[in-house]
Amino acid sequence: MKQILFILVTLALMGCKRNNQTKQLAQSEISQMKPLVEKPTIHVALLLDTSNSMDGLIDQAKAQLWSMVNELSQAKFKDLKPSLKIAIYEYGNDQLDVKNGYIRQVMPFNSDLDDISNNLFSLTTNGGNEFCGQVISTSTRELGWGKEYNDLNLIFIAGNEPFTQGPIPFQQASLNAKEKEITINTIYCGDYQEGINSYWEEGANLTHGTYMAINQNNETHYASTPFDDDILKLNEKLNETYITYGQKGQEKKLMQHEQDDKAASMGKTNAVTRSISKSSYLYDNSTWDLVDAIKNQTIDLQNLNKEHLPKELKTKSKTEIETYLNEKAEERAQINKEIQSINQKRMEYLKSHQKENTTELQSAMINSIKKQAALKNYEWENNQ
Repeated sequence: MKQILFILVTLALMGCKRNNQTKQLAQSEISQMKPLVEKPTIHVALLLDTSNSMDGLIDQAKAQLWSMVNELSQAKFKDLKPSLKIAIYEYGNDQLDVKNGYIRQVMPFNSDLDDISNNLFSLTTNGGNEFCGQVISTSTRELGWGKEYNDLNLIFIAGNEPFTQGPIPFQQASLNAKEKEITINTIYCGDYQEGINSYWEEGANLTHGTYMAINQNNETHYASTPFDDDILKLNEKLNETYITYGQKGQEKKLMQHEQDDKAASMGKTNAVTRSISKSSYLYDNSTWDLVDAIKNQTIDLQNLNKEHLPKELKTKSKTEIETYLNEKAEERAQINKEIQSINQKRMEYLKSHQKENTTELQSAMINSIKKQAALKNYEWENNQ
């Protein structure tokens, strides 16, 4: 009996020892594992007042989109380049549905820069009621906000009427946004103190956002540089490297040229800043361009139906098509590199010839984005 008891105790002790060794090994393996860092995404929702008095605000948004994109292309998190998604809402326009609070989702979160530009240029102004709390609540509920810790979720709401208007109190809307880790930044179009008196500052403070005031009627003034023409010529060559596929390929390529023209309609320098944006990693056209699609592995060339190819590729073999696309990819990479290199010289020139106008929409947004991004350890490559 004593021998049996001794054997049972010995086996139990051996089992405990093995369990302890297993636990120690597991803990050792866990301690050696490096945490995976998800690629972050910057979500920016623009809530723009499109009532009668806001023509200047919309013009600023159209004129300064590409400068903002170029600035955001310099952001990084632990050596990762974040994705950028922009959504647009308009509010305060009496041509919109009263049942929805004179609010319309112009575009959900989208990373297609040409789509974003096209939607901005579609905005027009008209008189109406501006319900800030309701448009914040609507965008918070409808949009697919980031849920990862490294994501930035930012609302920028711009307007010039009291923040208290409408059926939904802004305090309630801000609380709902805060629960989703959304930061609300408010841009009052008018006198700084008047915006404070109209509760625009409080609307930002509730989510630890930034309150700003701008003169929406200021025209966007650009300084031309000796490098502008070279960048525009390279943009023409860049467009030639895009190879369409699919049913919407030609339509999207036409939109690309249309957005070039719209950017130029706001001034030559705006066309230059768009060209620079197109040379950045944020300009991705995988949904219609074969070069981007293969680079990002969104299609399999071997299984691609030739009916979806442009005429010049329909009669080529798979090998010939692959060779052709590789050549276009190399050509595009070289053009992008040249544009970025020339832009560095351009930026140095601008630093010594142009003062920053902090009353403009672009500067107000970029300054607040950098401030809030720094709280999550984002950095900027250009250190500006």
